[in-house]
Amino acid sequence: MHCTALNGSDARAYLVALVVALAFLFLEGAAAAAVVAETSGTSVQWRQQVHSLLRRLNKPHLASFESPDGDIIDCVDIYKQPAFDDPLLENHTIQMRPSYHPKGLHDDSKVSARPITQTWHQNGKCPENTIPIRRIKEEDVLRASSIGRYGKKMPRSISKLISVDDPIKPSVTSGHKYAIAAAPEDKYYGTKTDFNLWQPTISKTKDFSLAQLWISKGSYSNNDLNTIEVGWQVYPELYRDSNTRIFIYWTRDGYQRTGCYNLNCPEFIQTNNQFAIGGSISPVSSYGGSQFDIDILIWKDPKGGNWWLQVGSYVVGYWPSSIFSYLADSASSIMWGGEVYSPNPIQTSTHMGSGHFPEEGFCKASLY
Repeated sequence: MHCTALNGSDARAYLVALVVALAFLFLEGAAAAAVVAETSGTSVQWRQQVHSLLRRLNKPHLASFESPDGDIIDCVDIYKQPAFDDPLLENHTIQMRPSYHPKGLHDDSKVSARPITQTWHQNGKCPENTIPIRRIKEEDVLRASSIGRYGKKMPRSISKLISVDDPIKPSVTSGHKYAIAAAPEDKYYGTKTDFNLWQPTISKTKDFSLAQLWISKGSYSNNDLNTIEVGWQVYPELYRDSNTRIFIYWTRDGYQRTGCYNLNCPEFIQTNNQFAIGGSISPVSSYGGSQFDIDILIWKDPKGGNWWLQVGSYVVGYWPSSIFSYLADSASSIMWGGEVYSPNPIQTSTHMGSGHFPEEGFCKASLY
């Protein structure tokens, strides 16, 4: 190797080039560090938001039980339940029982009358003056599309009654498939239905399958649709498993900002200490074998106007009339049926009910 001496001007040029190169390296390193710091900061902030939500959802409990299905059920003081996080209900006095109960509802079900049970009942029971609440875990929230959307339906999540032969398919129901019966529009103050219980096959985690009733009034166009919804569902993204679970839902603005599944937001007031909303239920029907169903009754109490919910033999609680606009008076629409959702709007192998068509008959097709 030969060494060549640099003259003064060459040395200065070399030093300038070296300084510039080092500056670029420094800036690149600083930029990378800034990205890492920003990502880390965002992650920390996001985790803080998740933990803040969990603190709000999971109330202090007097007792808790771990269910065989992996759920943790907390027994929460009835006066400290999530409903009272709503300032509108700050001074609300709990109505411990309805002043009126509908009588003479005929039941001609062919299905076994064996009472439903919830899996957590195997390991405990909540004491009087508490209510059982399924504990929300961090991984439950992490499965949601965003923290703000956890436990919420997407806007315009109620079906439009359109024939399967209609060539016009509304984009608002993209990915949703329905099989629904509806009552003519009128004034309604309640409904009762029997749903055949199944555990449908779910092909993808974000898919769900359900059977439910809708009580509603208002419209999407004005963002003032009021709904009360109850049924059973299999929804892995929400519950992390494929168990059949009882759910409730409500909204007063067409799913825009209000409403949620189960007790994931304020408003529904639970009075029963034996039934956990969102908990697994059993037994379920089998194809060609034993059949089981569940009775769901909703009615508007003449005294105070609250909408009461009964599931099987359990009078669970009520939606206060004050949380609604139109439903504070009465409902105008009632629907019953099944729904399947998949992010793939074209085709899904997720089952509705038993996954078999009505012509197969009792014990094989689901009954609604």
